[in-house]
Amino acid sequence: MLVLRRKKGEAIKIGDNITVTVSDIGQDCVQIAIDAPREISILRSELAEAAKVNQESAKVDRESIKNLKNMLKNQKDKTNT
Repeated sequence: MLVLRRKKGEAIKIGDNITVTVSDIGQDCVQIAIDAPREISILRSELAEAAKVNQESAKVDRESIKNLKNMLKNQKDKTNT
């Protein structure tokens, strides 16, 4: 991890096409501005983590679906007989 000190209005460059600028400094937070191409996703870490958790929760086990289909089919067969 690289740790840098920047003053208000100062910036850092990441590669050729990303610039991070300190736009304001408060007592307990720093406001930054990020200039990057649209195709680069920029998320706060807590949102990125929440998205990851949601994606993991949304994954469906194919075997579970197969078992559920079989259970429903068996239930339907029992009610039709």
